[in-house]
Amino acid sequence: MRASLIQIAVNEDETVEARRARVAALVRAQAGADLVVLPELWTTGAFAFEEFGTAAEPLRGPTHEAMAAAASDTGAWLHAGSVPERGPDGRLYNTSLLYSPSGDLAASYRKIHRFGFDKGEAVLMGAGHEPVTVRLPDTTVGVATCYDLRFPELFRTLVDAGAETFVVPAGWPERRRSHWTLLAQARAVENQAFVLACGTAGAHAGVPQAGHSIVVDPWGEVLAQAGAGEEVLTVEFDPAGAARTREQFPALKDRVLGLETPRR
Repeated sequence: MRASLIQIAVNEDETVEARRARVAALVRAQAGADLVVLPELWTTGAFAFEEFGTAAEPLRGPTHEAMAAAASDTGAWLHAGSVPERGPDGRLYNTSLLYSPSGDLAASYRKIHRFGFDKGEAVLMGAGHEPVTVRLPDTTVGVATCYDLRFPELFRTLVDAGAETFVVPAGWPERRRSHWTLLAQARAVENQAFVLACGTAGAHAGVPQAGHSIVVDPWGEVLAQAGAGEEVLTVEFDPAGAARTREQFPALKDRVLGLETPRR
């Protein structure tokens, strides 16, 4: 399986419309990829809190239209990162969009864990409640977004739903970059799954971004990692490696806590 993680630079001198067109072109340039992944809130920047309301769009808004067309033209599965969604209830959500190679919206995911400690995203956006998995031809993908990476119970829930590969778009700050790498490897090892974590470059509202998108295998080995600037990180991996790892080292079978019926 070939995956391309597009580490987009979000800079204030580029309009949302121009960035949307540029990113659609970058997606189309990944012909031959099976899966393309974009970062979190790349239309506005994850820390540009004051822009969330004005930039918010319905689920099937302009970003949906551009990304659906790009996925169809590329012939690849596309995790289009996330956008500030204005739901039918008028609330804002940090919502990820996933497209099939035909350009159909295969799934959407509203971020469950909101960052900000009673500020920013944590108060401006509503929380999602439903974990999301999507079946691709060769693997089942579990979806999480940025701050979700700090909550292992979500990833274990995704494993219980069949996930073998986690896709994590993010707008992770540079000052906590060491946590980004550590947590990506931890989620891979403890769940014996692949982790494809795609971050942003540049700065969001003056907050430097970590970049360093990363792909980790079920043993915690880093298969590929980007640098700090905008780039496309492409990696080939065998998604069946998750099942092989779980068979060779069946740690998940020894779980006790969190199960409805504890094993004796």
